[in-house]
Amino acid sequence: MKYQVVWDRLAEEELAAIWLAASDRNAVTRASEWLERRLAVNPLDLGESRRSSVERIGFYPPLGIEFEVIEDDLRVVV
Repeated sequence: MKYQVVWDRLAEEELAAIWLAASDRNAVTRASEWLERRLAVNPLDLGESRRSSVERIGFYPPLGIEFEVIEDDLRVVV
């Protein structure tokens, strides 16, 4: 199954700010790409649940993300 991964505006802005402030921008880029690939393949196996089984948090240093899995639409919102 392939999920569509959507970064909301706030998440995109926060990622951009992290990237601009990072001493190792390549690490931030690698982490965001790794997280997005995993979210697209099997988001419920990434990280751990929070308020519900579909509201999750995942990490790949130096990043951490909060995301929601919308199974019916095969979509993930970061």
